[in-house]
Amino acid sequence: MTGVTATAPGPNGGGRRRMAAPTVAMLPRVVDSLSFLYLDIVRIHQDDTGVCAEITTQRRGTETVYLPTAALACVLLGPGTSITAPALATFARHGTTVLVTGMGGVRCYAATVPGTLTTTWLEHQARAWADDTRRLAIATAMYEHRFGPDQAPPGATLQQLRGLEGQRVKALYKLLARQHRIQRFRRSYDPDSWDTQDPVNLALSAANTCLYGIVHAAIVALGCSPALGFVHSGNQQAFVYDIADLYKAELTIPLAFSLNTSDRPEAEARRSFRDGLRLFRLMPRIVRDLQTLLAPDTPRPDPDETLDEQLVDLWDPVTGPLPGGTNHA
Repeated sequence: MTGVTATAPGPNGGGRRRMAAPTVAMLPRVVDSLSFLYLDIVRIHQDDTGVCAEITTQRRGTETVYLPTAALACVLLGPGTSITAPALATFARHGTTVLVTGMGGVRCYAATVPGTLTTTWLEHQARAWADDTRRLAIATAMYEHRFGPDQAPPGATLQQLRGLEGQRVKALYKLLARQHRIQRFRRSYDPDSWDTQDPVNLALSAANTCLYGIVHAAIVALGCSPALGFVHSGNQQAFVYDIADLYKAELTIPLAFSLNTSDRPEAEARRSFRDGLRLFRLMPRIVRDLQTLLAPDTPRPDPDETLDEQLVDLWDPVTGPLPGGTNHA
């Protein structure tokens, strides 16, 4: 057995802890992250080993589980969850998005944004969002991403694209209802009458919320704004809804219909959705699709090249960005 030598107390006693602090190059890339972790009725805190979740029950006492913070894309904190400031700071330092959600991960109330992010992709997003022609072009590209190349009529307006999208989604609902022998299905989302909804609607809402969490994590990991949507608007999650719609027909809608006879559709939807993500490798797809939509002509960096710490740049309307950390007098 290999022993560990204790560090003597003194002025350098915190040296080992400082050396263990992760750098940008040490952290996993967002495309390699685990998808999400949903927690409720637990206490999350930081100790000398890492971030852990504690739950106490009469039957089993107090149980502790350590969380792989640097490898998680997002953590969904449900009701009854408490988290300490040091633990939250560790999530932020590792670039893990933390979402505050309702029961079962349904409805997102707040989210953290990592502070050490480049603005490259945010600038691409903002320029495209502010240009009506490019905004419509990206909305059209999203439509064709979902339904196939050349499926958008030439010169189609955003209103026409919305109408075509609604027709196709309704057709998908009818097809899946027929396959699962469901007489009638109507998509509804009513938080005020949650328990009266049918299993398909409950499962779809739960799976969609998990999808929103993963998409939100990918968006903020790239430094983009969740609020600047190209199809949706007027909500801080507008871009999240835009990107999540690209995958619903493949991931969440068929899953929800498969749970039409379930007694616990919400819980089963979350577990099945999480298990299915291992096959779909969703996080790399989201990152790739985001970059392709926002800047299709921009060369991609080598994913294996070493990441360096980035200083803030200075804006110059003539020469372009200038390196920060330099006296330009």
